[in-house]
Amino acid sequence: MAKVILLVEDNADDELLTLRALRKNNIGNETVIARDGAVALDYLFGTGEFAGREVHLPQLILLDLNLPKIGGLDVLRRIRADPRTSLLPVVILTSSKEEKDLVNGYSLGANSYIQKPVDFVQFTESVRQLGLYWLVLNEISLPRNQTAP
Repeated sequence: MAKVILLVEDNADDELLTLRALRKNNIGNETVIARDGAVALDYLFGTGEFAGREVHLPQLILLDLNLPKIGGLDVLRRIRADPRTSLLPVVILTSSKEEKDLVNGYSLGANSYIQKPVDFVQFTESVRQLGLYWLVLNEISLPRNQTAP
């Protein structure tokens, strides 16, 4: 099974920037885009527009905080509350500079918190390091009866 990245991002420019940075770093993993928190949760739990499809959990979730419908921190709260997804690596990738967002993100179980750099070169390097660690070096553990992504 391919190692899928779930990118939860509502800003089209940031989405393109992230996808470009992944390609530039030869991170060829399939990337599923969710443009709001509700779609992200539907994808993870096989509900809504994803009802009836076999659920394959992503290897990594890149989560923006400022999302329509359901905010990023609420998405993270629901991911951590469900035994099927509680151990998935979640990296908050946001432009928020709010200290409370950082504290709340870690309190809710984020594995990492990265502020989006304004500079594309910096951003590309951040994505390279993310990909190397979370998709190559890191081993994830899934609850029993879950298939590896």
